[in-house]
Amino acid sequence: MLMAIDVGNSHIVLGIFKDEQLLYNWRLSTKIDRTVDEYGLLWRNLFLHNGLDYHEINAIVISSVVPPVMPTLENMARQYFQLEPLVVGPGVKTGMPILYDNPREVGADRIVNAVAGFELYGGPLLIIDLGTATTFCVVSARGEYLGGAITVGIDVAMEALFQKTAKLPRIELVKPAKVVGRNTVGSMQSGLVYGFIGQIEGIIQRIKEELNEELFVVVTGGMSKFIASESKLIDKEDPYLTLEGLRIIYNRNR
Repeated sequence: MLMAIDVGNSHIVLGIFKDEQLLYNWRLSTKIDRTVDEYGLLWRNLFLHNGLDYHEINAIVISSVVPPVMPTLENMARQYFQLEPLVVGPGVKTGMPILYDNPREVGADRIVNAVAGFELYGGPLLIIDLGTATTFCVVSARGEYLGGAITVGIDVAMEALFQKTAKLPRIELVKPAKVVGRNTVGSMQSGLVYGFIGQIEGIIQRIKEELNEELFVVVTGGMSKFIASESKLIDKEDPYLTLEGLRIIYNRNR
């Protein structure tokens, strides 16, 4: 079995593969101050709760956009699983040319998503990952990573609105009944939800116009189901795209 670990700014997503099948997946809070033992025991408890034997794990692959967490997770893999993890980064074979001014600047999560997206759906392709940041990644018909856009995630925008205003409350992020809110909470929900959807659709349209071609649009990340259900410009929702990308990259480097 392969354990795939995607470390994001807010969450760590953990997946267990048997061959090409994703058997289990969990989402945990990203905490920089957790120790090797805390992560190790947390991992083992997840396995125990689901009737899995951690001895069956024979490989670990990790991508991360949070560098301070990496030494802890790498040591956890060595101490609790007796395995040397494959960490996605420079020198790791992805099979995808990176046509960025400086390829080392591209986040590991964006490369992993691009590899998975092109492998599963072909190109030209636009991948939107809805996390702490919202990222847009474009892959050419030949499987080249062309670049994209990065903007703030909806959770961060909602928290900033609460923290930076004196009278606006912290709200639950749900789709309001109407765009025109009749109270403060409804107005905030409308602005956040429909403003976020409008931003995504606007960037999709501008990317298509700039490239002058039709792109297959895939959305992933924690908010993917919510956005996919509200936009006609989204062709596919794939919440496990990053985990699939980690599996593909591991197999290319095995």
